[in-house]
Amino acid sequence: MSVTEKPRPKLQYDCLKCPAYCCSYDSIVVEKRDLKRLAKHFGIDEETATRRFTKEIEGERVLRHQKDKIFGSICMFIDTKSRRCTIYDARPGVCHEYPDQPRCGYYDFLKWERSHQEDPEFIPMKRY
Repeated sequence: MSVTEKPRPKLQYDCLKCPAYCCSYDSIVVEKRDLKRLAKHFGIDEETATRRFTKEIEGERVLRHQKDKIFGSICMFIDTKSRRCTIYDARPGVCHEYPDQPRCGYYDFLKWERSHQEDPEFIPMKRY
């Protein structure tokens, strides 16, 4: 770290204790560099990756979804049993950067709700 850089704030969330809420967002935007990374990861060309893994919503290229018992729909690359990303090293930039703050609002809510329910596995926001 250089003299002018500030230390990064400590993260106050733990994605391993979350049911992948951010992965249930309807629009997980995919940029051209993300498509290149996905294509390389799967050993296919970008056109095939685009067709297989994305769709267009309101003029944006986004990841496709799969059915999910918790949120109704979730990113196609989430393992719905483990709730983990199956392409973690090749995930899109937006996934890599999220959340861009030391706190995650959903995780704060989840922690609070689990504490009040006295259930460490409780999932308060089922969407259908």
